[in-house]
Amino acid sequence: MNATKEKTGMIFDIQRFSVHDGPGIRTIVFFKGCPLRCQWCCNPESQVFSKQLMLIQKNCISCGMCAPVCPQGAISYTPEVTIDRSKCINCGKCTDVCFSEALTMTGKEMTVNDLIVELRKDEVHYRKSNGGITLSGGEALAQPEMATALLAAGKEQGWHTAIETTGYARKEVLEKILPYTDLVLLDIKHLNSVKHQKYIGQPNDLILKAAQVIAEFPGVELVVRIPVIPDFNDSPEDIAAIALIAKHLKATKINLLPYHPYGSNKYGHLDMTYLAADIDTPSTNRMTILQELVEGIGVPCKIGG
Repeated sequence: MNATKEKTGMIFDIQRFSVHDGPGIRTIVFFKGCPLRCQWCCNPESQVFSKQLMLIQKNCISCGMCAPVCPQGAISYTPEVTIDRSKCINCGKCTDVCFSEALTMTGKEMTVNDLIVELRKDEVHYRKSNGGITLSGGEALAQPEMATALLAAGKEQGWHTAIETTGYARKEVLEKILPYTDLVLLDIKHLNSVKHQKYIGQPNDLILKAAQVIAEFPGVELVVRIPVIPDFNDSPEDIAAIALIAKHLKATKINLLPYHPYGSNKYGHLDMTYLAADIDTPSTNRMTILQELVEGIGVPCKIGG
């Protein structure tokens, strides 16, 4: 077997029949691990690179099967089941005996070949709809060898390939991956690097450099995505500034993605705090105004993915 097909990566989900993250019907492969910490992240299980134990308290039937099998003594009942995260090593032994699926493991090490076998199950939909595969996360570019090998394998199959990315990657990483990529869906969240650092955990200089590399790479379509977050980047000035950058980059489109709280419940499953709990979803009228603003700058714009 081709050695690249044995490249491994940490994957936390495979989503079928998507019609948003690229043209046609697509299968989305979600890579685990991300260098950013967006306060409104809807996939908190994507942030760390290793497997994690999730506790869905409402599913627990208090059968008591999990505590005895935990080698670290990390599980107890008070009276609900609780996990001492300082002791838990994410071995997954408790999930093997949890038939109510209150305890589940997120993250699975998979090879490129494993994924191609799964993705082939949807191949007929790619052909009929001019669809394909999209790498998402987390941040797929943070597992560059796996991402490159999977995209290359996808191209061997004749599939359209896309990456949904934060753009937080060095030029040399992008230059290895982009030859196998038809479409990049690039998040640009804010042009003020200090504000970017405060709300997202990293400055934006690497992202803006990556945007230029992507824009100049032959044969790659660039779509800019802006998550619209109230009190962070929803002012006309902020959106217009990003739209001007997108126009300079010759992006084919801007997608405005209104903030939503979907996924906020997963923070509790991981004993994490959701920092965006007080944010409201932008109104339809607000989003329409921003869409018209972007279109006035000369970039086609769509609300949503």
